[in-house]
Parts: sequence; structure tokens; C-alpha cells
Amino acid sequence: MKKGHEFFMRRCFELALAGSASASPNPLVGSVIVLDGKIIGEGFHYKAGLPHAEVNAIASVDDKLLLKKATIYVNLEPCAHHGKTPPCANLIVSMGIPRVVICNKDPFEQVSGKGIEILKEAGIEVITGILEEEGRFLNRRFFTSIEKQRPYVLLKWAKSKDSFMDISRKDGEKGSFMITGMDARRLVHQWRTEEDAILVGYNTVINDNPELNTRLVNGRHPIKVVVDPQGRIQPTYKIFLDNAPLIIISDIKYQTELNDIPQRVFVDLSIDSISAILNVLHKRNIRSVMVEGGGFTLQQFISSNVWDEIRLFTGQHHLVNGMPSPDLELIPTKSIQVGVDQLDYYYAAT
Repeated sequence: MKKGHEFFMRRCFELALAGSASASPNPLVGSVIVLDGKIIGEGFHYKAGLPHAEVNAIASVDDKLLLKKATIYVNLEPCAHHGKTPPCANLIVSMGIPRVVICNKDPFEQVSGKGIEILKEAGIEVITGILEEEGRFLNRRFFTSIEKQRPYVLLKWAKSKDSFMDISRKDGEKGSFMITGMDARRLVHQWRTEEDAILVGYNTVINDNPELNTRLVNGRHPIKVVVDPQGRIQPTYKIFLDNAPLIIISDIKYQTELNDIPQRVFVDLSIDSISAILNVLHKRNIRSVMVEGGGFTLQQFISSNVWDEIRLFTGQHHLVNGMPSPDLELIPTKSIQVGVDQLDYYYAAT
């Protein structure tokens, strides 16, 4: 059976995902080179500053003369500007590749449409829009960051069978209560490697004293972000113990009395705290943030309707009472089983 454009574009998606834990702030990009219905070259973008997917795909072809009869597939428009690497559109032209098949136009202003223009002006046949919606979903963090000028917001929490996310705590009681099993916890640590930042409120740090790292899997630690308006978080907590970057966001009205730690950033949290927090992250080129708690912080994002994705675990415990889980009057997009726990995915309407 003849393989069409969608087949080869899906292979680009598969390759692109290999950069999930390393490519940001760059998008996820894969590329394949096809001749007579067969793949003769492949590549993906691993990390900012390293060669792009098209460069790696072209380099993987031993006989470069074959490129003059081949088609190159790429899930994002080839770049047209000199950044940390030369323009991929110019490389494609120089190699004499006659046809380029693209999934998504790049939303980045320095590229958007310019790469396609370079290719067409060189007489190259350009086909666009192949599996466009799937491509946007693959790079939803990148598209959200560019188009909405804020990070992609992923909310994550776990609730008991009877919809509590924490036990009832006596005055001063500390320590975390694990609602989910080990399979779910490992999966969350894997997720952390795939997001630029992880965010919690100060109560989560004070009550649970979490490390907020990826110790259960191999992978990069995300940037830790703690919303701490009045400066209650001190360097004695575990979030300070490793070398992962840390941002503590405090209210600017406490700036004169809080100069205790260099990680503290002051913003006005009095009017629109969610926008102020996300603006801090966006200015630091953070493409995505996973909000892991606590209940008050999660509810703020939900009530403000500033979220893109929710991943909600339901464990096997019945807590009878405690901190109620945020109420979602939504139908999950999909549900899967992770060990003994149920995982529901929700996506915001776009």
C-alpha cells in the first residue's frame, strides 16, 4: 500500500517527541526524507543551540545526490533566520531538495511564513497543513507561549475516592499524605522532566516540605516556582537542597522587609495574581508550567479560567473528610488506568 503524506508526517511527530525533555524553549520538531516511498533520512531537534531536525535528517543521508529527487517532511515550518543555528530553509534550497511537506506554519514572528517564502522563491514545491491540528497539539506549549504570551498551564492533582485532596490536619501537623500509588508518582516525575517549571503555593511547601524534583526517574529537574506572597518560605525547606533553579514569587508590598533570599521575585499580586505570576515566567522564556498544588492555588487557576490542561488522579483511599478537591463540572477527554489509580485528562476549549 502506498504511504501518503500523513504517514510520513506522523513519523515526524514520533521523532519530534524524542526532544520532549530537552528541546524547550524551542519547539518539538522531527523530519524525514523520502525517496520513492521509502525513508532515506531522519532527524529531530534535541536541544536549543544544537542542529535542527532538517539539518540532522539531511546529514543522515549518505548519498547527498539522492536529495535532488527526494521529499523532505517536517512538522514545523523551516526556520528563516540566523539564531543559534543557520536558517534551515536556506539549507534545503542549497541541497536541491525539490519538495517540502510541512505540518504547521511557525507562529514565531521572525519565521512565520518567511521560511515557506524562501522555499517557494527557489522554485521548491511546498505543501502545507498536513495533520495541522495534531501538529498544534504536539507543540501546544510552544504555540500557547507565542500566541498567548504566557506559559502553557497544566494543572495536576490527586483526589481520594470521596473527592478529598488532603487529610484533615490538626494544628501544626506536617508531612504529605500519598493518595496515589508508586506508578502514578513515577509518572508525575516523568511529566516534570517534560515541563519547564513546576509551581506550588507556600502552604504546600510548609505542610508537605516537598523536594519538587525528578528523583524517581532520569531527567532534567524543572524550575521550581513557589507563590509566597508574604515571604513565609525560608531556606530550611527541601526545595532549596538541590541545584535546580528556584523562583519564589512574593508581593511587592513586602519588598522592603524581605531581602532574605536571592531567589525571591517581587510583583504586584493584589489585582490579577495569576497574570502577574505567569508574566514572571513568560519573561524568563518558560514555555510551560505544571501547577501541582495546593488546593487554593489550583482553585485560583480554575476560577480565573487560566489553564490549558488538567491531569487528575483518583486514588483508592476514602478519606471521609479533609481538604475538598477542586470541583470540575467537566467531562474528561480521556481516562486511563495508572497502576491502581485512575487518571483523567481534561483540555480547555480553544
